[in-house]
Amino acid sequence: MNNADQKRYDAIIVGGGLAGLTSAVFLSQAGKKILLIEKNVEFGGLVNSFERDGFVFDAGARAILGVVLAMLKDLNLDIEVVSSKVSLGVEDKIIGIEGHNSVSEYRDLLVSLYPDSVEDIDAFIEVMVKIMKLIDIIYGIDNPLFKDIKRDKAYVMKELLPWLPKFIFAMSRIERLSKPSDEYLKQIIQDPSLIDIISQHFFKGTPTFFALSYFTLYSSYVYPKGGTGKLAEALVEKIQAFNGDILPNTVVKKIHADQQVLVDENNNEYYYEDLVWAADLKSFYNIVSLGNLAPKIRKKFETTKALMAKGRPSESVFSLYLEVDLPVSYFKESFNGHLFYTPSRKGLGNINKNELKGMLGKWGETDKKEVLSWLDRFLEYNTYEIAIPAMRDSDLAPEGKTGLIVSLLMEAELFYKVEESGWYEAFRREIENKIISVLSESLCPELKDKVEKQFSFTPLSVENRVGSTGGAIVGWSFEAPIPVIYKMQQVNKSVLTPIPNIYQVGQWAYNPAGTPTCIITGKLAADRITKENK
Repeated sequence: MNNADQKRYDAIIVGGGLAGLTSAVFLSQAGKKILLIEKNVEFGGLVNSFERDGFVFDAGARAILGVVLAMLKDLNLDIEVVSSKVSLGVEDKIIGIEGHNSVSEYRDLLVSLYPDSVEDIDAFIEVMVKIMKLIDIIYGIDNPLFKDIKRDKAYVMKELLPWLPKFIFAMSRIERLSKPSDEYLKQIIQDPSLIDIISQHFFKGTPTFFALSYFTLYSSYVYPKGGTGKLAEALVEKIQAFNGDILPNTVVKKIHADQQVLVDENNNEYYYEDLVWAADLKSFYNIVSLGNLAPKIRKKFETTKALMAKGRPSESVFSLYLEVDLPVSYFKESFNGHLFYTPSRKGLGNINKNELKGMLGKWGETDKKEVLSWLDRFLEYNTYEIAIPAMRDSDLAPEGKTGLIVSLLMEAELFYKVEESGWYEAFRREIENKIISVLSESLCPELKDKVEKQFSFTPLSVENRVGSTGGAIVGWSFEAPIPVIYKMQQVNKSVLTPIPNIYQVGQWAYNPAGTPTCIITGKLAADRITKENK
């Protein structure tokens, strides 16, 4: 066998995040000769864990939705998961979330903070419950994508067929709730601070049905023992067991679509029958050469490429990692291992909207003092996602100590501007220290004096590591035209590109996105390739 034959594959998958891993594992399971290429040394993308000083931290996702369990079962993956309970808190009031059972507690929490808005809160809760019931229907059965429908007649007759009419009804209702959540809430709530407390930890423009369904989704979170990265590790092992080839630490620089050849940064060529792109979509459209493809394909490709250029990435995330000389029990007394916490009932108001936009728009006229003043208020009134891996798995921190991951949404553009101005590291440190100060004054009084080490990932860190434009973690922004199919009813088509034998999967192929979308699109692309090539 010559070298060219060795580098010829039934399918090549570019991008070793959860979507790429999913496509690779199901294609290799189907007997396809596949190659999975990843630009980093490690696989997993935003579903990854790392160890430092005896602490295990999660680099991306803090937990995983239960939809993953269907895939684990289908692949016979041996991963132990535990329930990942979520808490929600504002100031000194914290509740645990147990699906529908916690709605009344949430209502009481909001009433205690906003006693003049009781009627508005009750109207909001009524809508929230309706949406949760619709989401319960949508996730009401095991995903048929991971079922052998031809053989499992009992599942088809007893579960799938009775569920389908309910699913169609739920989707029609949800379609009416696609307006941005903050805009929708203005129709039923007068107090802007209350609207902020409900919605400010979601991406700007998040659809109402997605934002207000989260009590249902929170209740289905699971956590892999050993960290979220164990899922990626298990998938890599399974791909290798199915004789799939993996190639880490390799950057793809060119795709010659007419010749069905891919070229890496070292000018190695790899030939494919089908290609699955599981990386940044803007990068894909910039490196593809169409050559002698049909005019119809070329026209559609150029039209789509123009749409991609206009698309905006969603907000990114700033994550602070803390090694703390306090036992896990200190935190466990107050909240669960996954907490959404807002230090002040005031809310962000225009701080993260008009003020930020104005500051970025006149950056050359904005001095450092003004930026830091804005930052202080931004961090004081924001909502934080706080994860404690060792509260789900006690082996993930040294005895008597705790590792905390504190995250919040931030715009990559701000970090670009600061880096251009030459004080990126000082800005990063300022954010770290302010977050510690805010949480010490509100949530954990002993925190400030017990931090042994601290470090952080900024939106630029995410962009450099994962490769997503702007460090986006769920793909496209809701505040600009989304250049991909993003409606749930059409998710099957979201994996298609203008080039018939190239597919797109993952967070950039769909919005809103997350681990379920990565898995579903990855599986859909694998199924299409397997079916079409039978």
